[in-house]
Amino acid sequence: MRTSLLLLLSLAVAATPAHSQGVQHPLDPLSWDEHWTTLEVLRDAGHLDPETRFSQLRLREPDKAAVWDWSEGDAISRASFAVVRQGSEAYEAVVDLVARELVSWNALEGVYPNWISEEFGAAVEAAMTHPEFIEGMRRRGIEDFTFINCLAIPPGYFGTPEEKGRRLGHVRCSDATGVRNTWPRQIEGLTVVVDVEKGEVVEVVDEGAPPLHSTTADYDSASSGEPREVPGPFHVEQPQGPGFVLDGHQVEWQNWSFHVRVDQRVGTVVSTVTYTDGDDERPILYQGHLSEIFVPYMDPGFAWHARNFIDAGEFTGTGIFKPLMAGLDCPDHAVYFDSLNHADNGRPTTVPRTLCLFEREMGDPAWRHGEDNMNASRKKRDLVVRSAAVIGNYDYLFDWVFQQDGSIHAAVGATGIVEVKMSGQATAHDEVASLGHGAAGSEAEAEAADVTPGARADSYGRFIAPHIIGVNHDHYFSFRMDLDVDGMTNDFVVDRLVSKRLDGNRRKSIWVQESTAIQREADAQLDIDLTKPAMWRVTSPTRTNRVGYRTSYQLRPGMTASTLLAEDDYPRGRAGYIGHHLWVTPYSADERYAAGEHPTLSEPGMGLPGWTKDNRSIASADVVLWYTVGMHHVVRAEDWPVMPVMWHGFELRPFDFFDSNPAMDLPEGK
Repeated sequence: MRTSLLLLLSLAVAATPAHSQGVQHPLDPLSWDEHWTTLEVLRDAGHLDPETRFSQLRLREPDKAAVWDWSEGDAISRASFAVVRQGSEAYEAVVDLVARELVSWNALEGVYPNWISEEFGAAVEAAMTHPEFIEGMRRRGIEDFTFINCLAIPPGYFGTPEEKGRRLGHVRCSDATGVRNTWPRQIEGLTVVVDVEKGEVVEVVDEGAPPLHSTTADYDSASSGEPREVPGPFHVEQPQGPGFVLDGHQVEWQNWSFHVRVDQRVGTVVSTVTYTDGDDERPILYQGHLSEIFVPYMDPGFAWHARNFIDAGEFTGTGIFKPLMAGLDCPDHAVYFDSLNHADNGRPTTVPRTLCLFEREMGDPAWRHGEDNMNASRKKRDLVVRSAAVIGNYDYLFDWVFQQDGSIHAAVGATGIVEVKMSGQATAHDEVASLGHGAAGSEAEAEAADVTPGARADSYGRFIAPHIIGVNHDHYFSFRMDLDVDGMTNDFVVDRLVSKRLDGNRRKSIWVQESTAIQREADAQLDIDLTKPAMWRVTSPTRTNRVGYRTSYQLRPGMTASTLLAEDDYPRGRAGYIGHHLWVTPYSADERYAAGEHPTLSEPGMGLPGWTKDNRSIASADVVLWYTVGMHHVVRAEDWPVMPVMWHGFELRPFDFFDSNPAMDLPEGK
């Protein structure tokens, strides 16, 4: 039904001037006027009143082929997509923004919308007035709640009868007295489970608590001591202006051309990426963007075992992408893009500086060679597209870096404040047991805390400050890349490097390349194995380079982690995409998010595992690559109080796409 709806929108929308409402391209984000048009159409259709709430409101992308065929001045099809909530019911709506008509209004069945801010507030109010919570706080010596901060988070879902169909929040608190940073002042071991739709407390779980402590971890300038001297200000000047040309959301730079926008769910979206090779503008990537984030924690206690977050899909109600700090997150010469988000009631709000665009020179050569009779080197310059997400304690930076040699580097930088728990022990040398938070005293206490009797306080993390343990956890970032290498029809090829034994030769062995065009999805569910090296490429079946090889782009992985979670672990099943580093699927407009369109209260098997069950053909098809950047994070002292940015990423690299090094024409000189 959705495929036919896309065709309807791309074919039936009446012609409109290309620049109406400030829109210049079919993939431009919703304008302010279009956002309000959506609300007005829903109101006029009887689907919006003061109690209506919105989990999502964003662009409904037009048909892919129509976008590739579109030229400046052509009519533009425009539609919006919304997840609308009426009480406990939720609906998906599509609005034709040109005709100002409601195209569809369908109830969500069997799935649940993502969280909105109001739900968390209701959960906190219910928790703080409950007598068992008040008594638990009293046992900790806290009777005055004036400076107590409480926060509700959705727990990881386990599909139990008590959880099914219920929007539950876990409420935990911290003591803000005299500190700016409350993360090291968590009131440990007391969790209130709240049904947020009913505003009712379901359960209060008290695992026991260590004594309160006075450790602080403020990170403002005054708390960090005398700043070090960094001699000589460092300035990058572009007296002739930036080297890129920006027209709305369309970017032209160093033979590259692409469209960029900010999406409330996945942040930076780069689209219609082409490279001008002589007189030929060659397509490479239709679209690339973050698809999903999964962060499971490794402590089995009640307050921690449910912390397995599907961040991008569950928490997008008011957007996870936040303003960049000018001159700090991006250089002084960066150009910024604002974006639109929506409040819980659907009304548009502006998020300033959600994305930045800048050139950089790192002092590296693009290429070099030196011989006695000829020495040559060329300076390397990159174009960076950057956005930042803030999800509770963690901050993430997302970069798409375009390079002069035809490569695209994607990277995610993790920073922010690590999740911590409090311990009665002060340090790893302190042998004082802390009830339910590491070293367990009696077997009854250990059973309540779900730890082994006599276990160390730091069994599930490491001490990073007195009385503070950074809990072990993972990060899994799924990136969706719809490659169109010299056209929409491509093949996915695996080049395996295989050892070959030699007989009758002074050399006893070499390795050779054995290439296989993968025919079906199941054979393209791949993992990095350093003992069996292989290259992953998307090739064109219709174009070759000058020496006769098919043109292609290679996905070159960076350092990444494989999951250590058991296959029958419910959270792993809900984020099933972490089961492989790479998945390859045929293009479908409805398959955009690796853990599924609606991962809130989801069951195992949604998203990539569900879509690939039929083992569809990917031979000579419009293929989409899904690559997971994974990190196992064993927290160290240097990650506190704010973690240095830790980068991971991958590269899309031309492989026989060009006839020679495309950066050979870079100019000489400094």
